[in-house]
Amino acid sequence: MKISIASDHAGFELKKKISEFLASKGHTVIDLGTDNSTKSVDYPDFAQKAAKSILNKDAQKAVLICGSGVGASVAANKFNGIRAAICHDTYSARQGVEHDDMNILCLGGRIIGEELAKELVLAFINASFSGEERHKRRLGKIKNFEQMR
Repeated sequence: MKISIASDHAGFELKKKISEFLASKGHTVIDLGTDNSTKSVDYPDFAQKAAKSILNKDAQKAVLICGSGVGASVAANKFNGIRAAICHDTYSARQGVEHDDMNILCLGGRIIGEELAKELVLAFINASFSGEERHKRRLGKIKNFEQMR
């Protein structure tokens, strides 16, 4: 699977570890930056890159990391067609895809450790949208919200 990954400076170290982990599992990883943890950068810039990678179909899913995961999630969700969520438990990471067709997983690089992050990413990338009628109906309502902007 093609998976894009992006972070600000606060998420850089975790991004490196998750990128290596995904590559070791045979996935194609598209690193969208940043390239270090010492120069402060703005998370909305990297949320935009992750969102565009999904919308342009360069990647099937994306992982976006900032300090808490909150800012990245807020910024990514401003793009029509993006369903990003911060998840720090495997149930939400899986269920967000199965029920809500989540396409960007947001993580807090200052909140969770490497091993939990790996579990979350696996739950996210291994999940598929259920296609159940109730989930399609709810997703349709969300898509209607995007037209109101």
